Amino acid sequence: MSMNVISLSRHQKQRTTKMGALLQSFATQRRSEDDVYWLKENAEVLNILECTGTKVSAQELDPYARYYDILPERIYFFPQYYRFFLSLALDLEALGMAGEHAEQLCEFVSAHDLHKAELSDLQRAEAMRLLSRRGYSIEGNVALRERLHDFIDHPQSFALPNRKAAYELTHIIFYLSEYGRCDPKVSPKAVQSLIFTGLLAFLEQNADLLSEVCVALRYAGQTPPEVWEAWIKNQTNAFQIVAQGQSAADQYHEYLVSNWACSEMGAQAFNKAYTPSETAFYNAVQPLGALGEISQVLLEWSGPRSASWDLMEQKVFAALPDSVASHLFDVVNSTSEFPALFQYFARANANQERVHLPKRLERLK
Repeated sequence: MSMNVISLSRHQKQRTTKMGALLQSFATQRRSEDDVYWLKENAEVLNILECTGTKVSAQELDPYARYYDILPERIYFFPQYYRFFLSLALDLEALGMAGEHAEQLCEFVSAHDLHKAELSDLQRAEAMRLLSRRGYSIEGNVALRERLHDFIDHPQSFALPNRKAAYELTHIIFYLSEYGRCDPKVSPKAVQSLIFTGLLAFLEQNADLLSEVCVALRYAGQTPPEVWEAWIKNQTNAFQIVAQGQSAADQYHEYLVSNWACSEMGAQAFNKAYTPSETAFYNAVQPLGALGEISQVLLEWSGPRSASWDLMEQKVFAALPDSVASHLFDVVNSTSEFPALFQYFARANANQERVHLPKRLERLK
């Protein structure tokens, strides 16, 4: 029994040391505080640690103390970055930083209607979620929520590769659910949108996007396919962390969200050895390019394509290299939704239908 207590104590101390090193690397080593990408990186790592309930000590937050103190000054001079500043202040305080700057920043943003500078509903939704953490709201939030639901309730939009739309989908679920704190009240169509996005991400072997999809599914009250989450765990374990690396071009975001997904599924997260020096993150697994291979097969298809996976399956598999076919087999069998995706992905009528242009435009061609 005493041996177990000693082991637990050592484990806790080791994890604290690792987390402090990780935060010091992001806060002081990877980029300069004057770089807007410093804001992005640090807002992301703190947000993920906060929403996963990761325990962070006051000492481990010390690298952010000086920047936290000047946040009110920064938002006055750089109001265009208000979402980053709000996120940093809110998450630092939630993680244990002493102070009330988040309230001050929310009041400033609300008083100056900074969210009105946003043309994107996604960015307005992020502002809505951030301000709500201190009890503030934005004008038109009911109509905004309706537009967000309209966007995610259109599964066919997510049956073809479109990274911008895919990440907007996952982030909408994050904001509507307040990062898993409430029911986002999504429809079955929105869940199908997430499944379609996950299938394409898994096919592409995009651990970054697939991790976000799995988190979003859990925030929507769904259980992601077991095969997807097992693959994400393997990808996370395969990451290489290099001290004094070229961090500007690394895969830090993929590393963060993969660990986020691991935490949400109840697996170990952020359990690598970190150093307080400049650290870079690299996924050692090279994707097969399966999504491109399958798209090329369909594009060059001789004769009419069918939207039925049952009719196309054998011919598609036969046209692919063995490694790609094997991966496609895993993707197809990961969920029952692949045939529903394929009816849009096949673009069965693309080589049969023509857009009928007005005669004048035909002459201009």
